[in-house]
Amino acid sequence: MILTIAGVPGSGKTTMARMLAAHFRVPFYCIGDLRALMAHERGLTLDELNRLGERESFTDREVDEYQRRLGRSGQSCVVEGRLSWHFIPHSFKIFLDVNPEVGAQRIFQAVKNGRKQVNSRRYLSIDDVREAIQYRLASDGKRYLKYYGIDVISRTNFDLVIDTTCLTSPMIFHRILAAVGQHGIA
Repeated sequence: MILTIAGVPGSGKTTMARMLAAHFRVPFYCIGDLRALMAHERGLTLDELNRLGERESFTDREVDEYQRRLGRSGQSCVVEGRLSWHFIPHSFKIFLDVNPEVGAQRIFQAVKNGRKQVNSRRYLSIDDVREAIQYRLASDGKRYLKYYGIDVISRTNFDLVIDTTCLTSPMIFHRILAAVGQHGIA
């Protein structure tokens, strides 16, 4: 069983991935964390790595190959990443959506409360977060379209799409468990 989780910032991807991995007692892999480590090892911020990635494919290809290996390993796991569904096509593919304003508020609150670390950006307001989200989605979209011909947020790529705007974490978690159960995965 491999679950892949993608979605827009602030939709609850990491929270759900961690909850699902704990529930199923399988490893959790966060592709964003791998990219952040890659940036750090090169003395870059994640934003700088993303900008470099718009010109140089290695910034994505290394992490993408790692995802392919995860998929071929036969190991049960939960993988959170924008393109994990693509590189692990036999996974159960989940997309979490959220109203952009609500997503920005969630991220701002998490940073303010110390529950979420940020790379190099300082989020002094919800507007700062909203701007960072727009920049990140545009950069990701540009890279993935250029290198793979993929619209990364097209909902047609997924087995399950949930709008988390008005849902609590337990509600989202139970919807995912129900869908996974209906597909006979767990």
